[in-house]
Amino acid sequence: MAKNKKNKDKSDDVSLEQTVEPMPMAPVGSGLPKIKRKAFEKELEKLQVELVRLQEWTVATGARIVVVFEGRDTAGKGGVIARILQRTSPRVFKHVALPKPSDRERTQLYMQRYIAHFPAAGEIVLFDRSWYNRAGVEPVMGFCSPKDTKRFLQVTPFFERQIVESGIVLIKYFLEVSQDVQLERFRSRLTDPKKHWKLGPMDVESVKRYWEYTQAYQQMLDATDTDFAPWYLVDFDDQRHGRLALIRHFLSLIPYEEVKLDLPETPKPPKRPKDVPERLRALRVVPLVP
Repeated sequence: MAKNKKNKDKSDDVSLEQTVEPMPMAPVGSGLPKIKRKAFEKELEKLQVELVRLQEWTVATGARIVVVFEGRDTAGKGGVIARILQRTSPRVFKHVALPKPSDRERTQLYMQRYIAHFPAAGEIVLFDRSWYNRAGVEPVMGFCSPKDTKRFLQVTPFFERQIVESGIVLIKYFLEVSQDVQLERFRSRLTDPKKHWKLGPMDVESVKRYWEYTQAYQQMLDATDTDFAPWYLVDFDDQRHGRLALIRHFLSLIPYEEVKLDLPETPKPPKRPKDVPERLRALRVVPLVP
């Protein structure tokens, strides 16, 4: 993680191909005991401190980072992204969750609307689903032809090599969840009003077509896992373990260093002038409820 070292020159490229050995594909299933909320929050806080340090290093060095979050419905993509964003700046960490393409976007080059959100210097972009829709939901739901998917799987490694060779760090995570856990989480959404917005026809189909998605995702992983842009599979049957593991792993992939900040001193507060009220007044005040 972060170390007290002199910053690298801003012109230095960050390359995963040079710093990280690709991980082999493997089945998930941790079998770890459940982690209590207090222990989870304590460990998460430590990781969030490191995320802020990564943020400061990214700005200082002008690094460009793209993180792709793919996975099954109910796996927890939104939850882990929310924990990453919780203590970081939206000017550096940018969350991209694109809606279905417009009529105009359907006539564009397939990758075009995603490229528009790629980072400039000093930015980290988190894709909540990505161009890999063409390898998952689209073929399973019949939104594209088998020929479209085959073409996508052939072209994507070349596309991603161009991303990496341009100096962008590209990291890809797939959040896996078992059929039983997915069904349990879907049922919990039915009884929790806070989660009703997550329910839609596509979510129902993801449960009904679990094994079709399994086949599509396995084909995707096999075809697009490369040395320069590997896939990292994360077990999210237990979301607390999954969140901590993913964030910890993400931090380990970036060779960031602690940036020494020139923090200001607390200024001496001025005395209140006699003609200035101690507190602001307004015609309408929202009452505080104990």
